[in-house]
Amino acid sequence: MDQYGPLCGMTEDELADLAELFRMFGDSSRIRILFSLFSGEKNVTELCESVGMQQSAVSHQLRLLKTAGLVRARRDGKAMYYALADDHVETILAMGREHIEEE
Repeated sequence: MDQYGPLCGMTEDELADLAELFRMFGDSSRIRILFSLFSGEKNVTELCESVGMQQSAVSHQLRLLKTAGLVRARRDGKAMYYALADDHVETILAMGREHIEEE
């Protein structure tokens, strides 16, 4: 076993990708957007109302979350609808919440 313990076998690129993934969870506005999507798919207007943010800020955060693979988008006419990319996103957030509630 090397110095990384359970991370043995991970390349520097994989470690950097993991750090980038966790960086996405480092902003409370992104967390609010992700939690809002727990209840299902929403368009930008619905997300703005749900999280109490301006459209430009929500769109910016959605772009980052989509690039990170945490949300997916679907176009319906002129509207874009966003949803969690997969169940892993909800699991990560639920585990984080459980961890802070234990303290």
